[in-house]
Amino acid sequence: MLQRDYLLEVISQFVDAVSRALLAARAAQDEPAALEAADEVEHEVAGLLDMEPDVAMQLTPDSLVTMMLLSGMGDALAGYVAFALSRLADVYDRAGDPDTAGMRRAQAEAIASSFGVDTAEPPEELRPLAGQLDE
Repeated sequence: MLQRDYLLEVISQFVDAVSRALLAARAAQDEPAALEAADEVEHEVAGLLDMEPDVAMQLTPDSLVTMMLLSGMGDALAGYVAFALSRLADVYDRAGDPDTAGMRRAQAEAIASSFGVDTAEPPEELRPLAGQLDE
């Protein structure tokens, strides 16, 4: 029970932080501001996975999935991570960084495929954010 409560709190904090950062990236008037917000999302994703951001974001899609499987938390976190990485790819596309966008999209797709989640159907807590980002 305590582990479940802890996980719910961690997810809630993740949703709040990622929502702020992705909305800031969307509203950014220049590339540096968008990339700063993208960096925040990457730190939140890595933190959710209990990894160092520099390591987590450099992993190949398959290696990222493997690390999630080894953590034992992959099933609980996959939808959140896949959604965040998928929307992060959009930020990098708009900032003119197609290579990083492609990597984030590939990571999101690998997670979605491996854990059976749909990046187009975000977890309930992220649906309001998805609606705002899609406006």
